[in-house]
Amino acid sequence: MAGKVALLLWAQTLGLAGAQTTQLLVEPPWTPAVLWDQVTLTCQGSGPAGATTWYKDGQHWGPRGPDHFTVTSSGSYECDRPGSGLSPPVHVVNATPVLQVPARALLEGDSLTLRCRVRQQESDALKRFYRNGKDLRWHFVRTDLPPFTLQLNHSGRYSCSIARRSGSWIEWLPWIESAPVTVTVHGVPFSGVSLWAQPPGGQVALGDRLVLSFAVAVGTGPLSSTWHRGGSGTPLGTGPHLELHHVGDNDSGHYQCRVSDGDSVEESVPLNVTVLVPVANATITPGPLSHQVHAGDPVTLRCSVQVGSAPVNFTWLHNGQEVARGPVLELGNVSVGHSGTYQCVATNQLGQDGHRVFQALSPELALEVTPQGHRGTVVAVNVGRTLLFLVLLLAVIGGCHWWHRRAARKSQDRVPPHCPPQGPPGDPRRAAGTTWATAGHQ
Repeated sequence: MAGKVALLLWAQTLGLAGAQTTQLLVEPPWTPAVLWDQVTLTCQGSGPAGATTWYKDGQHWGPRGPDHFTVTSSGSYECDRPGSGLSPPVHVVNATPVLQVPARALLEGDSLTLRCRVRQQESDALKRFYRNGKDLRWHFVRTDLPPFTLQLNHSGRYSCSIARRSGSWIEWLPWIESAPVTVTVHGVPFSGVSLWAQPPGGQVALGDRLVLSFAVAVGTGPLSSTWHRGGSGTPLGTGPHLELHHVGDNDSGHYQCRVSDGDSVEESVPLNVTVLVPVANATITPGPLSHQVHAGDPVTLRCSVQVGSAPVNFTWLHNGQEVARGPVLELGNVSVGHSGTYQCVATNQLGQDGHRVFQALSPELALEVTPQGHRGTVVAVNVGRTLLFLVLLLAVIGGCHWWHRRAARKSQDRVPPHCPPQGPPGDPRRAAGTTWATAGHQ
């Protein structure tokens, strides 16, 4: 049996077993058990206690039941309970020396004590401890090793050896080595999977980089993971991190990580990722950008953005100074003092603390408010201008008529009075002695 003593590993302690299994508990809780400790074995499992079947060295041993007894001989013991099957073996030895470790699952971070057991008459023996055949850093001690904190790399085959004095108490007898015990250090069963994001809170701007990571509240050892969104069965990736280099607006949603240690799987609480679209293209209505109203007219300005994730905040500027907040600016019945340039500033931000703020400025709107009496004055000026135009038009027409009459008189005055022009031959005016000029005016 030397070299075959194994550490008893209970699935219930590790939390890895889905169904109940039969367990064989040992008291005192050390393995391998030594006969001179008056070892008690107790069988735990489903079914009535009186239905326990015992085996020793692989053979049926003793009558059915009860569920516990005190060991009187060395050997390898097992028990069987209806519905939960056969237990792992417990070894009871009657040898010296014996290396003992706690009879429980050994987990990373636990404190481990190694005991090199000898019979009472050998209590003064020197002891040495080994791991994988090499001396540990403690040598030649009469007591057990001090406790040390387990790490995963502490798994291995442990043993010890003793040296006793000869009958003369002067010389020491050769070293006697114990059977090796295999120690397996397990990672702590994980639980409490949670997610965290960078940037914090899972809020990220469009086009930015997002990194999701998982952490476990309890547990050590190698873990595998897959990433999912919206309960989808298709993994987005594997490993401890999920990285999105350039997020789009369709990357918003609930993300989860499924973590496994090879025996069990646990899902994290979903993390809501929000992709924020920065505000852009702020505009003011009504238009155009140059707006003229009269004193006493009601004026309302509205600001909107073409794109931008809610909530969007609006601030109004009049001649560069803040005058109001909100998407609507109610000026009411305006006065001349309302004249000037108006501009809207739209903002949205990442996170409650506003560690990143995005801003969009609208074009300026020039508002001109004319006084109440200015309308009659404008009408009078326009009528006067019209009358002046008509007077000028009549003067031009009269001047043109006068010029044409004057030109006609000058043309008549140039004809000689004593040399009347002769009419063409045969003209009756010519025979009558009538002049051409006279005939021309009859």
